[in-house]
Amino acid sequence: MYGSEDDAPDLAMVVVGESGRTTAVRSGRPYFIRLWQLLEPAYTGTERVPEAWEEGRYPPVRITVVWGLTGIGGWPQTDAPPGGDVAVERQDQLFLAQDGTPWVRTDPAPEREDDDIRWHRAPRALFDRLDREGVLGAAAGVEKGSWDGGPEKALWWTLPGLAVGFAAGAGGTRLIRLAAARPGAGPPRGEQRQELIDL
Repeated sequence: MYGSEDDAPDLAMVVVGESGRTTAVRSGRPYFIRLWQLLEPAYTGTERVPEAWEEGRYPPVRITVVWGLTGIGGWPQTDAPPGGDVAVERQDQLFLAQDGTPWVRTDPAPEREDDDIRWHRAPRALFDRLDREGVLGAAAGVEKGSWDGGPEKALWWTLPGLAVGFAAGAGGTRLIRLAAARPGAGPPRGEQRQELIDL
């Protein structure tokens, strides 16, 4: 896929699970090299996956990696100084199948709205080693097979959030009503009002 080292991605933006926590990793770093070996971003083929996966019903994402190429662009094409832009090259998402097989879902051109999605298996031994090291989403609470039970297993953590949100909403409403009921609150009374004229 990449003709030389000059056009190969040199930046990996990693999002762990659904946490939204993002880490940028530059080429040459050990973590970048491990991600490259695991996700194989130069691979352009595809493998058959279950039909449910093709329809979007796949296991939770362990990690999402957006591969980028730095040092491009600049005036006059963009407002950045020469070499200050990053080109988005590819997006890889790592999943764990019910049987424990690691799969990679690839969008080779995430900036385009198309249906070119490719799948391939990741090296199992490397995945197992990296998973034991805790770098592939364990921190985000995504465990092997946790998607099997469906959303009801993940419901427990939403209840405290709903309770806090309800309490904050009810408390905020009460404070607003108290402020509106105090003497002198509300629009000016007995004074001349201003009129907005649209020209």
